Amino acid sequence: MRLQPFALLTLAFFAVTLAPAQPPPDGGPDQGGEDPPSRAARLSFLSGTVSFQPGGVEDWVPASVNRPLTTGDRLWTEAGSRAELNLGSAALRLNGRTNFTFINLDDDITQVQLSTGTLSVRLRRLDERETFEIDTPQIAFTLQRPGEYRIDVNEQGDVTLVTIRAGQGEAVAGDQVQAIYSRQQVRASGTGDAPVVFDERDAPVADAFDNFCMDRDRREDRSESARHVSRDMPGYADLDGNGVWREDQQYGWIWAPRVDPDWAPYHNGHWVWIAPWGWTWVDDAPWGYAPFHYGRWANAGGVWVWVPGPPAVRPVYAPALVAWVGGPRFGVSLAIGGGAAVGWFALGPGEIWAPAYRASPRYFNQVNVSNTVVSRNVNITNVYNNVYVNRTNINVTYVNRNVNGAVSAVPQNAMVTGRPVAQAGIRVPRNAIGEAEIQRGAPVVPQRAAVFGGAVPTSSAPPPAIRNRTVVARATPPPAPVPFAQQQTALQQNPGQPLNRATLNQMQRGGQPRPFYRQAQARPTSPNVSGPPAQAPTQPVPFNRPNRPQEVQTPANPGAPPVPLDRRNRPQDVPAQPGNASPVPAAPHNPYEFPRRVERPDRPAPVERPTTPRVEQPGPNREPRRERPQSKEPKREKKGEDKQ
Repeated sequence: MRLQPFALLTLAFFAVTLAPAQPPPDGGPDQGGEDPPSRAARLSFLSGTVSFQPGGVEDWVPASVNRPLTTGDRLWTEAGSRAELNLGSAALRLNGRTNFTFINLDDDITQVQLSTGTLSVRLRRLDERETFEIDTPQIAFTLQRPGEYRIDVNEQGDVTLVTIRAGQGEAVAGDQVQAIYSRQQVRASGTGDAPVVFDERDAPVADAFDNFCMDRDRREDRSESARHVSRDMPGYADLDGNGVWREDQQYGWIWAPRVDPDWAPYHNGHWVWIAPWGWTWVDDAPWGYAPFHYGRWANAGGVWVWVPGPPAVRPVYAPALVAWVGGPRFGVSLAIGGGAAVGWFALGPGEIWAPAYRASPRYFNQVNVSNTVVSRNVNITNVYNNVYVNRTNINVTYVNRNVNGAVSAVPQNAMVTGRPVAQAGIRVPRNAIGEAEIQRGAPVVPQRAAVFGGAVPTSSAPPPAIRNRTVVARATPPPAPVPFAQQQTALQQNPGQPLNRATLNQMQRGGQPRPFYRQAQARPTSPNVSGPPAQAPTQPVPFNRPNRPQEVQTPANPGAPPVPLDRRNRPQDVPAQPGNASPVPAAPHNPYEFPRRVERPDRPAPVERPTTPRVEQPGPNREPRRERPQSKEPKREKKGEDKQ
């Protein structure tokens, strides 16, 4: 009887549980190290001129689709350009003239900087421990629920607009806290150390950029591939129009790309160096992200098919799911010029991937079980101990090793400069495979060009005034990325292995503190932000807004109760129009300016408007009684009027 994939997955969990692993001696989390994040952001869409600056370098290069982004990476869009980033649980979209930075991106926090421009966020899921924060020159805005959000910062950097179509968030500026709700827009204005002024109105109608974002959302919502993979896997929507899904008796649901007959995975693209994962594959195909960082590849009857991991398991990102081949006789047998050669081939279903970087047993288990259905005969813990503890060679019979055209190779000097594999490499013939040794990683020391993936620096970059603009941060930003030039000496000691957290911490201690951030002083009020809960008023009273909680200002003294925000010197709400349930402001000519009413010095302080009288609501399963309209026709006689 053939076991189903989910039964095999359950057996794999038992295999891991019954065989405890020894602590790694080379710096895993049990020894003071740190696992890399289980996710990265995919650059999934580009239109116009978009520039990219990797963390740790100063130059800007043209951005390319499928590039994974992480902490410290920056994007700049010129006027009329757009870009999209996908995290799986969230889609981030940038309009023209937008300066965007990942301040921090790991398993529990997404913290981005927006110093100018427009950012749209479609948040599909938000875990209890997860924080999603957007830092601008005026506020630190925290997303508290799944929904649709838009943040605009004007060119001068003195106004931030937050628009929520659906969801709920909280803006913090100094010691002020401003709650923002669905279908609402809040304007935060101010520069320097002056208090930020908050004004609110109803969300305006959608514009061209909003329509673009909604079209991209509908594309994801209608994706057929979402039925076969986890929605936390970036890039699944691009599989729909570039291949065919079918059910296989051995592997379950598989995806076959529309490619040339001689195509092989991990051949049309290039290698880049991305910390903290190291050598990372960037594919040239528009759909080439999910199948190269998740799942496995199989060759069925001469046709390559992609086998995803279990759809019910949240996938863990991997830089490239390949087995590396090399050795002193490998390059000689290939007769490749340019020095020693390095080769690789795609892992098959059920095969264990051993990363080149240090990892804990827990991470090693998750990155494998989430990306393939592991056979019951494979004990992940034993593989981990052999590779990381006993340091023995990987002795596995790989199904794709002897497939014709599956193994690709390049000279090392072509890899470190980010040259395209299709130009610099060759397909390794079968007779050369016998001379190859299976290696844990590619023992190649990266050069600076490998960080850019071979791209040439460009002059398209944000102006210094925008690039160095100070923003407000609620969560403490991590240290600035260590410059790549400072890492090169340490990288030469262990070729192909990224630096661990302990080594990077030592380098960061001698650096300068991170600039361009003002720490917000307000205490957190959301369960998604770590810290003590803020005190709430015992009897909240609506402030000119029925059915909304009172807006409060957190006092400097933690023991004192919150006090209502003072709005006497702020623009007043636009009065409600007859027949409307809520105030509707006049459409301003400048979206960053709200309509204002001039205050006279002799005018007394505004008086609270009376609260809306309570209206009795019908029961949950009962429609309200409607009065039947009276007919204008005269009543007809009952007797004989219809007889003809």
